[in-house]
Amino acid sequence: MRKAGKIQPLPEAVGALVKDGGFVALEGFTHLIPFAAGHEVLRQGATDLTVVRLTPDVLFDQMIGLGRVARVIFSYGGNPGVGSLHRFRDAIEHDWPRPLELREHSHAGLANAYVAGASHVPFAVLRGYAGTDLPEHNDEIAFIDCPFTGEQMSAVKAINPDVTIIHAQQADKHGNVQLWGLSGVQKEAILAATSAIVTVEEIVDELVARPRSIVLPSWVIDAVCHVPNGAWPSYAADYSVRDNGFYEEWDGIARDRDRFTQWMEENVLATDAPVGAPVVAR
Repeated sequence: MRKAGKIQPLPEAVGALVKDGGFVALEGFTHLIPFAAGHEVLRQGATDLTVVRLTPDVLFDQMIGLGRVARVIFSYGGNPGVGSLHRFRDAIEHDWPRPLELREHSHAGLANAYVAGASHVPFAVLRGYAGTDLPEHNDEIAFIDCPFTGEQMSAVKAINPDVTIIHAQQADKHGNVQLWGLSGVQKEAILAATSAIVTVEEIVDELVARPRSIVLPSWVIDAVCHVPNGAWPSYAADYSVRDNGFYEEWDGIARDRDRFTQWMEENVLATDAPVGAPVVAR
């Protein structure tokens, strides 16, 4: 059983829970992408990672480009609104800086794999993948016959990370977490994992219920870390805005191996502060 969420510094949480060769989920859909936590993973040098995310974008490009990732489980990869992930693409096409193993899903398939993991069953069943070649390239997808109707269905292997890392808007002093806005699969990813780290914009005395919010109780979280602006260059609804200019700038940075390496050394590996602009006042 997990210990109730402990409020602690991010370096302490990452050092305790992210290990070489680990299976790490870094979830966030459009906003609440856990960039600051991902950067701390890079600073601490964890390598040979299997990483999973529903829509990997710039954060995974950075992790792959530094050679820390051995395997990616994903559904769609790109720089949203801009184009390719050039470090991701370089690893696939040229094995630079190292070969990269891929497990590609549809959005629905990967979401269902998280649900299976959260439910502690070995696989999930859905209607999908028919007519695609994804099952030919991913041995964690299979077709099965329904035992009741005979209908052919798709099965996806459960996702059970060693640690899930997410960003959220608030936690209370007891380690309960609340997030709102586009929620993606953060809840399922937390429940599917052995351990969980949540970075938050704000720690409050008491959570106030919000319409359509998700509350994660402290007993499903191992560490809560106060990291304002921890989603930059993505955003946290009601706390910050998306830095669209950075995503455009990243396209040029990531196209060149040397420029990428220098940028990461200067802006991520050499500092313990989240990169980016100050938090926007609410």
